[in-house]
Order: sequence, then structure tokens, then C-alpha cells
Amino acid sequence: MKTEEIRMLSDPEIKKKIDDADRELVDLSVRVASRQLVNHRELIKVKKRIARLKTVLRERELGIR
Repeated sequence: MKTEEIRMLSDPEIKKKIDDADRELVDLSVRVASRQLVNHRELIKVKKRIARLKTVLRERELGIR
């Protein structure tokens, strides 16, 4: 999900997407620990998605955008 797409969402939608991504991150971490995850790059993608979502929320709080 690109930053521009995230900016079109409302605050509650962004928070829901953060919660979903957090759950996905936990699931991927468990799969890595049990050596079931083949592509470790997925962890990085989810972390970056969470960072983008949180950045847009913070920008709104500060009134930057």
C-alpha cells in the first residue's frame, strides 16, 4: 500500500490496518521461529507498511499534511 493510498483513508481505517498488520507481523514471526516461512522478506514488508501507516497518523496529529 502506497503512502498516497493511506492518506485517502480515515483515521479509524488506518488504525484498523495497523492492528491487522501487527497481527500479521506476529504470525510471520512465529512462522520464522518455527522455520516455516520461506520468504523472510515478508517481515520487512510488513514492518515498512506499519511504519507508513503510523507516519501518516502522526502527520495528521501534528497537522503537517
